[in-house]
Amino acid sequence: MRELVEVIESPDSVPADVAALGVPGSFRAAVLHKEDAGRFEGVPPHERRPADSVHIEEVPTPEPGPGEVLVAVMASAVNYNTVWSALFSPVPTFALLERYARLGGLAARHDQPFHVIGSDLSGVVVKCGPGVRRWGIGDRVVAHCVSVELEDAEGHGDPMLDPEQRIWGYETNYGGLADLALVKATQLLPKAEHLTWEEAAAPGLVNSTAYRQLVTPNGAGMKQGDNVLIWGAVGGLGSYATQLALAGGANPVCVVSSPEKAALARELGAELIIDRNAEGYRFWRDPQTQDPKEWRRFGSRIRELTGGEDVDIVFEHPGRETFGASVYVTRKGGTIVTCASTAGYVHEYDNRYLWMSLKRIVGSHCANYREAWQANRLITKARIHPTLSRTYALEDVADAVESIHRNEHHGKVGVLCLAPTEGLGVRDPELRSRHEPAINRFRAAAQRAAGARLSGVAA
Repeated sequence: MRELVEVIESPDSVPADVAALGVPGSFRAAVLHKEDAGRFEGVPPHERRPADSVHIEEVPTPEPGPGEVLVAVMASAVNYNTVWSALFSPVPTFALLERYARLGGLAARHDQPFHVIGSDLSGVVVKCGPGVRRWGIGDRVVAHCVSVELEDAEGHGDPMLDPEQRIWGYETNYGGLADLALVKATQLLPKAEHLTWEEAAAPGLVNSTAYRQLVTPNGAGMKQGDNVLIWGAVGGLGSYATQLALAGGANPVCVVSSPEKAALARELGAELIIDRNAEGYRFWRDPQTQDPKEWRRFGSRIRELTGGEDVDIVFEHPGRETFGASVYVTRKGGTIVTCASTAGYVHEYDNRYLWMSLKRIVGSHCANYREAWQANRLITKARIHPTLSRTYALEDVADAVESIHRNEHHGKVGVLCLAPTEGLGVRDPELRSRHEPAINRFRAAAQRAAGARLSGVAA
C-alpha cells in the first residue's frame, strides 16, 4: 500500500502506474464483528462505547463485479450512521447485510462475519469491473453513499424510491473506513481538486442529504427570502444546510448549543442565532409530556429575530426532542422536512397546528445520484466548503466515533486511511488560496475550543 500511496501522490504518475501495482489480496479496515451483535443488549445507547465494538483488522479484498469499482481510500469521515453501526442501534447492521445478501448474485458477498463500515471516502480508482465506462483506473474521486439496483420501475423516477436502495457502508459491506472500498460506478463523483483528501471526504453524505432535504423539489424546495430554521446549525448536517441556505438567498435561523457554536455560525455568515442552552428551552416537562408554553416562547424568539415572521421551512433532524416545537413554529402553509432523528425516532406533535394551518411534513433520505452530483458540484466550485474540524488516524477511528456519539464535535470528523498525513491531495492551489479561511473555519474553531478547555484545566 505504501508504494500505491507514493504513486498516487507523485505529480508525474499516470493511470498506467496505478494499474501496474495491482490490488492486494487483503486490506486494513474498521470492522464490526457479527459475533458481537448482541454485546450491548440491555445497555442504554448513551452508555455504549464504540471502542468495545469497532476493530481494525485485515479483511479479504472483494472482486469488483459488473458496474463496480475498487477505490484506494485516502481519507474518510464519520457520520451518525457510523455511530448507529458501532452501537448496534437501533438494530445490528448484520441484519441489513443478511437481507441484502438474500437478493443473491453479487449481493451475497455482503453477508460476512465482519462489516466494513463508513459511508464517505475520497481516493483513487484502482480496479474496475466489467461494463464500467465513465470511470477509469487513476481517477480521483469521492463516493456518493447511495447504492441502488434499479431493476424496479419505481427507481427510475427517483432512485431513492427504488425498493433496493441502500446506504453504502451501513446497509452494505465494504464501506469507506478502510484502505480499499467497493462501490458501484454510479456512486462516484469527481474529487474537488482544491481540497485535501480529508477535506474532500467530509461533505459527501451530509452535503447531499442537506441539498435534497432543503433545496430540491423532493425536499423543501427552498427559495430566495425563505426563513429557514436549522437545528444543530454547525453540526455535521446543519453546517451544510446553513451554507446552502445562505448561498441560496434564504435567511437561516440557526439553533446551536453553546457560545462557541454561535460564534461559528456567525463565521459562516448567519445573523439570526439561538443558543438553546443559554436561553434554557425545555420542550419536554418529563419523558412523556411536552410543554407548549416552551413552543410559544421559542416561536416568539424566532419572530424577534426575523422581524415578526414565522419560518417557512424547518430543517429537522434531531427528531423526538424537537419535533413538536418544529411543527408549532412553522408558518401557515410552511414545510417541516425531516431526516435522521438522532434524538429519537418516535415523533409527537399537536396535529391541530399541522392540519388547521395546512403545513406539510416531508420525509427526506439522503439524495439520488443527480442531486448528489449537483451538491458535489457546489463543493468543486468552492461555493460550499467542507466543515472538517478534526482528523483521526484509521487506528483511532473508535475515538472519532465516540466524539460524535458524545456530541463533542463541530461540523465533520475526518479519518485518514491511506493518506499518511493531512494536507495531501491538492491539485488546484490557486482556487484553494482564494478560499483558505473558509476551508479552515471549522478546524480553527475546534482549535480555539480545545485551547479554551486547556486554559480552564490549567486555571
